[in-house]
Amino acid sequence: MNAPAPTHRPIQQLPDQLISQIAAGEVVERPSAVVKELLENALDAGATQVTVRLEEGGVKRIAITDNGRGIPPEELPLALARHATSKIASLTDLENVNTLGFRGEALASIASVAAVKITSRTQGAAHAWEIVGSHQGTVSPSSGPFGTTIDVQDLYFNTPARRKFLKSEQTEYGHCAEVVRRIALARPDVSFSLTHNGRTIDHWNTSESAKRSAQILGGDFAEARLQLDESAGPLRLHGYVGLPTASKARADSQYFYVNGRFVRDKLLVHAVKAAYEDVLHGDRFPSYVLALELDPAMVDVNVHPSKIEVRFRDSRAVHQFVFHAVQRALARTSATAHGDTPAPVSAAEITPSSTSLGDTPSWRRPHEQTSFGSQLASPAWTSGSGGGGGGGSRASSTFSPSPFAPGSRWDAPTGAGVPQRTSDYGALFTGTPKPAQPPGVQEAPLPETTRPASDDDFPLGFALAQLHGIYVLAQNRKGLVLVDMHAAHERILYEQLKNALDAQAGGEQMQVQQMLIPVTFFADAIEVGTAQEEHETLKALGFDIAAVSPTTLAVRAVPTLLKNADAQTLARDVLRDVREFGGSRVLIERRNELLGTLACHTAVRANRILTQPEMNALLRQMEATERADQCNHGRPTWVQLEIAALDKLFLRGQ
Repeated sequence: MNAPAPTHRPIQQLPDQLISQIAAGEVVERPSAVVKELLENALDAGATQVTVRLEEGGVKRIAITDNGRGIPPEELPLALARHATSKIASLTDLENVNTLGFRGEALASIASVAAVKITSRTQGAAHAWEIVGSHQGTVSPSSGPFGTTIDVQDLYFNTPARRKFLKSEQTEYGHCAEVVRRIALARPDVSFSLTHNGRTIDHWNTSESAKRSAQILGGDFAEARLQLDESAGPLRLHGYVGLPTASKARADSQYFYVNGRFVRDKLLVHAVKAAYEDVLHGDRFPSYVLALELDPAMVDVNVHPSKIEVRFRDSRAVHQFVFHAVQRALARTSATAHGDTPAPVSAAEITPSSTSLGDTPSWRRPHEQTSFGSQLASPAWTSGSGGGGGGGSRASSTFSPSPFAPGSRWDAPTGAGVPQRTSDYGALFTGTPKPAQPPGVQEAPLPETTRPASDDDFPLGFALAQLHGIYVLAQNRKGLVLVDMHAAHERILYEQLKNALDAQAGGEQMQVQQMLIPVTFFADAIEVGTAQEEHETLKALGFDIAAVSPTTLAVRAVPTLLKNADAQTLARDVLRDVREFGGSRVLIERRNELLGTLACHTAVRANRILTQPEMNALLRQMEATERADQCNHGRPTWVQLEIAALDKLFLRGQ
C-alpha cells in the first residue's frame, strides 16, 4: 500500500500552543508522567510531606500537595512558562545536575493539554496565591497551607485523539501508583499518601529505608534480602538485594536509582544480572532496591525527555563496580554470614492438614532419580595420598570433589540405614560438639576452640539422619535443618573448581589457542571499529580479532578454555559486550557453564547412603563455601524448620 503524498506547505513558525502540545507528547505520555513530574518538583522544593489525590486513574484529576518552600506570587506565571526553571542557569549547572527536575518544560506541557491551577504559599506569607490556566493567567490571592498544591484536571481535554490512546481507569491508576511507589522507595525521609476516587490506598510515614522497602515490596522481600553498602572512589552503591531463593517470574521488583533518580539503564541491569548468574536460574528475576551515588558530572541525565535513561562518562568502571558489589553481597549468603536461613519455614506457615511427607519434590532433576544405592566414581583432584578430609576443618584448603573424610564408605549395602547415636548431640547445647563416630571410620578433628561452641560456629548444626537417600536431617539451635545433599555438594564442587582455576591463572597471562586457519566473517562498521578501538581489552580477554578489510574481521586466537566454541558467534558476543559495557562477561559465563556441568555430574547423586561423618563434613563445607545457600540453578540447598513450626504440627501448647 502506497503512503499518501505529504501536503506541501511553506516553512513557517509554529504557534506557541502547538509547540507546547508537541512537547507534551514527549513529557506527558499518560497520567503517570504527570504524577512523576509533579512529585519530582515537590521533592526538589524540599517537601517532607506529599499527598497525591487521583480521580478516574488520573485522567479526570491529579492533585498533588506538598509542604515545600512554595513559589512566590511573582514567579507563578514563570512556573507555567516554557523552559523557565530555578534549577539551572548555565551550561555548567546542566553538567552538574543535582535535582530531579531541570528542563523547565513539565508544567508548561501539562498546562497545554489540561486545566491546571497552582496554589502556593511561601514561609512567612500572610496567605497563599494561585494562578489558573497558563503563564498568561492572573495571579490572585487564595487560601492554603505552606507549600504548593498543583491541581490538574481533564487531561487531554483539548487533544481527544491522544486521549483515545489511554487505557482503562484501573490500568492508568496502576501506572500512577507504581510511580508513587518508585519515588517513595527512594525517599524514606518523606511521608507519602495516595488517594484514588476519595479512598486512601497507601500511606507511608517517614521512616528508614529498611522499613520503607519492606512496606512497599512486602514481607517476603523483607525476610529474604541482603543489605549492601559499598564505596569505591567517587562511587557508592547501597540498598538491598533479594536472595536468589526469593526470585520472581517477572522483573517487576527491580528498582535502581542514580543520584536519587529512578532509571532503567541496560548497563546497570546487565551488571546486576551478571552478579546473579551463578545463583539464579536463567528464566528467573531477582528483586532489588539499589541506589548508586556518584558525582553528577560523571553522569548525563539529559538524554531522554522523561529522564529515565542516563549515560555514564566511564561506563566500564560503573559496570564493574556494581557487578562486584552485588556479587560480593551474594557471596555472603552462606549461613555463617547473614545468620539466617535462605528459606525459613515459620510456625504460621505450617498446619497439620497441609503437611505431606510422601510428596516427591517436583523440581528434582531427572538424572537424580537413580536406583537406590547407585555408585559414582569420583575423580581425584588432589595429588598424593593422605591429607585431612573436608569434614575435619572448615579452614581446610584440600581440593577434593568429595567433602567426606578419607576412608569413609561409599558403597553402603542396598537399603542400609545410617547408625544413630543421638546422645552425643547434647554437646551442641552445652559445649564443644562431638558427633558420633561409626565403627571403623576416623574423622579429622573439628577445629579447636578456647570457648564453648555457639550457633555462630556451626549454624547448620550436626547430622541426625538421612532421608530417602536424598536429604540430610540435621539439628541446630533453632530446630531442624533439611539439606538437599546433591544440590549442596554441587555448589561446593562448583566453587572449588572456580577457585582452583582462578588460582592457577592468577598473575599469569590468559592462555590462548592460536587458530591454525583464522576464522573470517562479515562485520558491520561498528563491529570493525570496536575491534580496532578495543584491541587491548580483547587481548586481555584472550582474543585476537583483527580487521582484514573494512567489512571483514578475522579471529586469530581465542581463550584455550573455549577453543571448541563457535569462534564467529563467540567473537560477535564479545564485541557486543565490550561495546555496550566496556568489558565482556562472555568468557566467564562460558567458563562457568563448563564448570557447572562438571560439578553437577561429579556431585554425589541422590539415593547415595552417607555415613554420619560424611554428612557432618558436608555441613561444615557448606558453612565455609560462598553462595552455599543455592545450587548453580538457583534452588535452595537447605531450609530451616524451626521448633515453633514443629510444635504447631503436633499441637503442642494448644
